[in-house]
Amino acid sequence: MKLHDMHPTPGSRHKRKRVGRGDGSGSGRTAGRGEKGQKSRSGYSRKYHFEGGQVPLIRRLPKKGFKSPDHKEFNIVNVEALEKFFNAGDNVDPEILAQKGIIGKKLDLKILAEGEITKPLNVKSNAFSAAAKAKIEAAGGKCEKI
Repeated sequence: MKLHDMHPTPGSRHKRKRVGRGDGSGSGRTAGRGEKGQKSRSGYSRKYHFEGGQVPLIRRLPKKGFKSPDHKEFNIVNVEALEKFFNAGDNVDPEILAQKGIIGKKLDLKILAEGEITKPLNVKSNAFSAAAKAKIEAAGGKCEKI
């Protein structure tokens, strides 16, 4: 087979419909837009959420809840993860946690108290739960707020 022998599969290619090119073409005069109305006019473009003047769905649904503008998201790490991934006396901060793949997104870090910790660690974080701070300090470590 050579390049000049290649053809598209029959029926896979369609000719473009040329509208508004005279009555003999079958798509002259109104060019397939019908008679009158908004959709027959030039410049018409419907917004994807427009429902013909009916009250839109987003306005028919009840409002629920409250989104606080001061809401803060945290990367959360429990003390059991610190116990598992670090040795006694290690420094722990968000950069080291990100290098080890424990946290991902660029958010503030918060240490929570799930699990137990026995090693003394120097932990730097944006926030600590009170129980987590107590556990780290009871194990001989230090908690420092960034």
